[in-house]
Amino acid sequence: MPEGAAQIPGLRCEELPPDLAGTVYPLLREAIPGLLLPAWLRFARRASGPRRAGQSGIMVVRRAPRPMPCGLFIWRRDDDLEHGAVLVAEHLVAIDLLDPEPVTAALVQELEALAKRLGCGGIRTMIIRPDAPIAAQLLAAGHAKDGAAMFKPMENQRDHSPPAKPRPKRH
Repeated sequence: MPEGAAQIPGLRCEELPPDLAGTVYPLLREAIPGLLLPAWLRFARRASGPRRAGQSGIMVVRRAPRPMPCGLFIWRRDDDLEHGAVLVAEHLVAIDLLDPEPVTAALVQELEALAKRLGCGGIRTMIIRPDAPIAAQLLAAGHAKDGAAMFKPMENQRDHSPPAKPRPKRH
């Protein structure tokens, strides 16, 4: 486990290797119901590929001894005019049928640990639903509401799939 990594007994946070991106697809479907597997795999390959090491990735939480992740967030290191280097985290998901609160706590702790390892001056966390349980944990950990995120869906990308390729004309 990297120095400064979050530690909650029975839970382990680690970067998701690109070849295991399919294992977290069910978790992401909870956050993004319309997400298609091919779109997720393309996105994950770009976010966690070796060329992006130290700049972006997918952090997962596993409950020992279970091999499947029970939580995750997608992250990237970004430059902010006001704060310098910042850790941007999106799509925080924690699913554990018995007790999701420690999984959520592990994600929140790992955000801070990762920001320190990356030398970031702040953390910007994108929470789509303000009533999500993770929002309360982030506020309790010192995160504050800062502005508002807005989004406008465009008709041609609603299904999270790439644009259709034109078919060759038959004569």
